[in-house]
Amino acid sequence: MAVTRLPVRVNMPTDDIRITDLGAPELTEMQKAAIAATPEVELSVAAVLGAARQMTGLDDFGPEDFTERLQIWLDSIASDDGLNGLGRAGLFGDCVRLAASRAKLQSALTRHPEISDIKIDRPVIVAGLPRSGTTHLVNMLAADKRFNSMPLWETMDPVLAPSAEAENFAHPQDDPRYKSCIEMWGQFEALLPHMPAMHEMAPDHVHEDVELQGVDFSGYVLEWVSRPYGWRDYYLAHDRTPHYAYARQLIQYLTWRRGPARWVMKSPPHMENLAPLKQVYPDAKVIITHRDPVAVLQSAITMIAYGDRIRRQKIDLPALAEYWISRLEIMLKQCVADRDIWTADKSLDVLFHDYMAHQPDILAQVYELAEMDMTEAARAQITAYMAANPRGKHGQVSYHLIEDFGIDINALRDRFGFYYERFAVQCEPVKGERSGER
Repeated sequence: MAVTRLPVRVNMPTDDIRITDLGAPELTEMQKAAIAATPEVELSVAAVLGAARQMTGLDDFGPEDFTERLQIWLDSIASDDGLNGLGRAGLFGDCVRLAASRAKLQSALTRHPEISDIKIDRPVIVAGLPRSGTTHLVNMLAADKRFNSMPLWETMDPVLAPSAEAENFAHPQDDPRYKSCIEMWGQFEALLPHMPAMHEMAPDHVHEDVELQGVDFSGYVLEWVSRPYGWRDYYLAHDRTPHYAYARQLIQYLTWRRGPARWVMKSPPHMENLAPLKQVYPDAKVIITHRDPVAVLQSAITMIAYGDRIRRQKIDLPALAEYWISRLEIMLKQCVADRDIWTADKSLDVLFHDYMAHQPDILAQVYELAEMDMTEAARAQITAYMAANPRGKHGQVSYHLIEDFGIDINALRDRFGFYYERFAVQCEPVKGERSGER
């Protein structure tokens, strides 16, 4: 289907970072040393669970159905022959971390069965494509301290060890998990210094709740750092409702730890899981952000390609682009099919260009949907967050979808025609696109 909408430029910061070696990275000495120093890992379920047991001292990982999914994760990692040793070791470490969180959650649920009775009160859940404003919106809402939310440091390690359960840290910075997060992401950003300009991983910023599904070895997080075709096909072929329900247990645990029970959360995959979301959180208030998928794609795959320099031995930019064109197409088709599951009293569509131009108005609509007043305290908290986190504070990356990835923009816009027809997103121009092209 042809798209007749002309490109309209939204208000964006000036580009100032051009990454010219995406396809053939010129590695720094630090990057070379990190890759060379990586030990070999055994990609087996036994090795992952053994390391998690050693880390936690716990043996019970809860319902054992997860081992099938873990095996598929590991098989998908092993079959991705583009990964280097650092890439495989990093993914193995992620699996161990997630299995450890699983064991700690099972221990908490066994010792405190009342956790499962905690009610999550009308959560405000933000869905939307990656790079479509979801992170900024959810962090603004989370600045209102009447909401509970999940900062990055807690998302990465959501459950305290049993021995630390009685601890009441005066400040999050006192929690050893916070300190570990600073160290981990500090090392990551030292290796990839342009990453904060694309997606800052600040320990106290709200992160995606899809990470909690990772503890059940589900979700699409593996796709961001690998090309796991086996896992992707398995994931799409199975009902995701049980994994949303599992992640909800972690939300209940976090509520039990510190309250309150009114949460704000966000994840892009909610767009393709509106039905499971409805099953698990029937009283939620859902905000879906919509942005030109072409603009989303160029931002997302540039970020992935930049990170790939330390985890892949060969980077195939056209193949990366096709993987994510297909993946976004699947996500958006499911969103279009299921959008009306959520009625107007429980959901809101937010167009990116409207959000960028009229944030106070959009915020007022969100608060009305959430049935909350905008108090003076909330306004001050949100204003303080926005002042401390201006858009583009780490610089703005210059994206070159045509030059770097060889994309036919007209064909791409036609491929996403079903989405443009359903939601009135504005087409954003890309570099090299001739004026007046669709």
